Amino acid sequence: MLTIAPAVLARFTDGIAFVAEAQPATTVQEFIDQLGVAAGRIAAARLDGAEDLETAATYLADAVRASGAERRVLTDKAVDYLSSARDMVDEYRLMA
Repeated sequence: MLTIAPAVLARFTDGIAFVAEAQPATTVQEFIDQLGVAAGRIAAARLDGAEDLETAATYLADAVRASGAERRVLTDKAVDYLSSARDMVDEYRLMA
């Protein structure tokens, strides 16, 4: 089973849940699903960064299937792509 520490993604879950109009994800799979929804809404709002959310979701999905050092590398890449998520969420909130 997946061993990505919840704290790794915790700083992103509330914002992504807001955009996805859902409760904050409690599992990595829920978070991946919400990233997909959020990416669609960010794109529909014509805000930059939807592709980064999609890429982060892909890396996390790959991390779920990986192990050891590869899992860590994939998770780190996902977090890198999520680095601008807070700004995207803030812009989205202003439009809501």
